[in-house]
Amino acid sequence: MGRPVNHQRRAELLDQAVEYAIEHGFADLSWRPVAAALGVSTTTLVHHFGTKEQMLETILGRLRERTNAQVGAQPSLAAAARTAWVRTSDPRQWAEFRLFFAVYGRALQEPRLFAEFLDRVVTDWMNALVDAQGPDADPASARRRATLVIATIRGLLLDLLATGDRERVQDAAEAFLAALPPDA
Repeated sequence: MGRPVNHQRRAELLDQAVEYAIEHGFADLSWRPVAAALGVSTTTLVHHFGTKEQMLETILGRLRERTNAQVGAQPSLAAAARTAWVRTSDPRQWAEFRLFFAVYGRALQEPRLFAEFLDRVVTDWMNALVDAQGPDADPASARRRATLVIATIRGLLLDLLATGDRERVQDAAEAFLAALPPDA
């Protein structure tokens, strides 16, 4: 049996790996460059994260936590959707979301390697958006509205990242957000 994982050290390495992945993207995410940037050995990374794909899923999990923490703290679906859009459309976050879409594409091509990512990529955000609608919301309607928010924001963000046409995309986002019931 190997040495146990030091969870505090793993969390520190994870935060550093997240910043590395955001800066360098998905294509350059391999053991040696990450280890060198973090000042550790590849063995240390394997010990703390397992496989490269597991490390990537862990990185994406941390990024999901950042978004879900902001979205889940909102009092309504409209407020949660606006918070999500403001965060994701912020140019300072674009590298993070380029990474997200790159991994999403790879996960769809290799679902066995990214099963956890695919299981959670919608579910975590869906749960936060359903919860934002309150305990009295009809569950089927709440899930349908949450699905529309997720699909619309991701689509708008993909358009924004691909075209850089902030004015047009922001206008569409504002129209969508204004159409959401304020109390849902």
